[in-house]
Amino acid sequence: MFGKILIANRGEIACRVIRTARRLGIRSVAIYSDADRAALHVESADEAFHVGPSPAAESYLAIERIIEACRSSGAQAVHPGYGFLSENPAFVEAVEAAGLVFIGPPASAIRAMGLKDAAKALMEQAGVPVVPGYHGDEQDAEFLAGRAAAIGYPVLIKARAGGGGKGMRRVEGPAAFRAALDGAGREALAAFGDGAVLIEKYLAKSRHIETQVFGDRHGNAVHLLERDCSLQRRHQKVIEEAPAPGMPEEMRREMGAAAVRAAQAIGYVGAGTVEFIADVSEGLRPDRFYFMEMNTRLQVEHPVTEAITGLDLVEWQLRVAAGEPLPLTQDEITLSGHAFEARVYAENPARGFLPSTGRLTRFDAPGGSMRVDSGVRQGDEVTPFYDPMIAKLIVHAPTRAEALGRLSDALARCRIAGVATNVGFLGRLCTESNFAAGDVDTGIIDRGLPWLLQEPRPPAEAIALAALAALGHLDPVETCEPWERLTGWRLWDAAPHFVMLEQGGEELEIPILPRGTGMFEVEIEERRLRLSVLRHEGDGDVLVDFGPRITTVAFTRRGEELTIFMDGAAYGFTVPDPLDAAHHEHAAGDHVVAPMPGRIISISAMSGGRVAKGEALIVMEAMKMELTLTAPRDGAIGTIGVAVGDQVSEGATLLSLAAKEV
Repeated sequence: MFGKILIANRGEIACRVIRTARRLGIRSVAIYSDADRAALHVESADEAFHVGPSPAAESYLAIERIIEACRSSGAQAVHPGYGFLSENPAFVEAVEAAGLVFIGPPASAIRAMGLKDAAKALMEQAGVPVVPGYHGDEQDAEFLAGRAAAIGYPVLIKARAGGGGKGMRRVEGPAAFRAALDGAGREALAAFGDGAVLIEKYLAKSRHIETQVFGDRHGNAVHLLERDCSLQRRHQKVIEEAPAPGMPEEMRREMGAAAVRAAQAIGYVGAGTVEFIADVSEGLRPDRFYFMEMNTRLQVEHPVTEAITGLDLVEWQLRVAAGEPLPLTQDEITLSGHAFEARVYAENPARGFLPSTGRLTRFDAPGGSMRVDSGVRQGDEVTPFYDPMIAKLIVHAPTRAEALGRLSDALARCRIAGVATNVGFLGRLCTESNFAAGDVDTGIIDRGLPWLLQEPRPPAEAIALAALAALGHLDPVETCEPWERLTGWRLWDAAPHFVMLEQGGEELEIPILPRGTGMFEVEIEERRLRLSVLRHEGDGDVLVDFGPRITTVAFTRRGEELTIFMDGAAYGFTVPDPLDAAHHEHAAGDHVVAPMPGRIISISAMSGGRVAKGEALIVMEAMKMELTLTAPRDGAIGTIGVAVGDQVSEGATLLSLAAKEV
């Protein structure tokens, strides 16, 4: 076994590999960029080496710098994690040329599966069923449009390189094909350096089911059962589970055998995942699943497989890379219970899942039997340079219903502030009737999107707590002086205080009347609430008596941003500074501003041109995504303050409309 390994990655997966390495007595070496100098994975490793500036292309993708870190540290092997260089055959060859061991498959296997079109042809030869479609080299737009028509709409345009939903577009008819093709090719080129695509039949009701495989250097290959990853938005996984609900045993055997054949066809070594799409228009059937692609690395969702098998997949990776045979045979791998994983992201579902950046002013993840895999902690910064994942919540229970209940409870007890998150969205998804019943398919989120995105309005109690927090009445009392403890006291009678709040675009003026130490009367929409602050329990937790009930609530405030955590939900408020004129600068809707830091990649607006509300004006790239910015109202273009290629900061004014004609 290795004495020291270098982890060529960051964040959650780097921390995950470090934990197993430490348990096995293996020293770990981390790498870091400028943005990650104080990151959790750097602190967790035995030592760490700087590899460059914050952009990934200059640090985590800089092969020579990583190899130099290997030499300087004396590492014997390199674990690539997932993403970045994990599926780059040139990196594998560079590692091996330096006399090190790559903890993963050979470069030849990665190349065989690196381009989806070539991989599908190879799988057909190996007897693995593939989705009907066009997987050739011809990329002429007219030719591809003809192939799409021959396949029959709807079709799916997919980048032949990479993964993660990048360069993928669903097209309903010929009129939308060319624009979708251009967008998919542009996004694929930016993400993977390869703009080529393939065309596949879009299955109206389908499930995304994948099989975990493992191979060793002795010719052995096994599968570790399946995972269902059908809950996706923008073709990116949201909640994964294992095993797949309702999976017939015959189909499990057929799919597992097909996955093993796929691995053996390319001489696979290490951990890999064979992804299938299943046509479930008539339920799960052994003759209705098709090969999509193979990910030649460890998957983000590997913990659910670990939960149902009781195995450590990172340990298997290390043992196989060290030349050991697979620890178990196929007959020795068993299934126990059910597991879910929910991906918690810094993103705003109500704004098209726009990534959110900022400092985590609060990050409390539930403990107990819950497994939390994360690469950040409270106080860390979510930057625009990398994937905005905050944590993965993993639960395991004897039955699916019990596991789903545990996941729902864990999400309700998650307290994250400082950035927008998808926690509320995930919690609502857990209660979606079809998903709860195990009747899953890839269209669940799209069909339920309006309801899933609907953030609940804060109840009167939460608004009252926000008002008290804004005035400091929920803060612990630091003094024993009786006169200083008389909040709102006046000689003849208590005087009301007024506080301004903003929530969901609505301005609220809340009167508060102190009624004694820790006791208040708050008026919300002509309703008077009486509440008492009974005890401060630390870290912003407060025990509050609302009259009919007593409960613990929590709050976090940073500057103007205030978050109230109550009854399993988080409610965000803004406490505006009345003297800050810039707060209302864009209220008139005359400006297009950058929602986050990024790069301008196209501008369709022209100065003086007429535009309609909602018309696409600027496309920018941020956090591996394309964001289309639209006109806030009908009018004429006034000034355009940016050019293609410009890097812009969050809140920067990109374009202004001319003043409205009177």
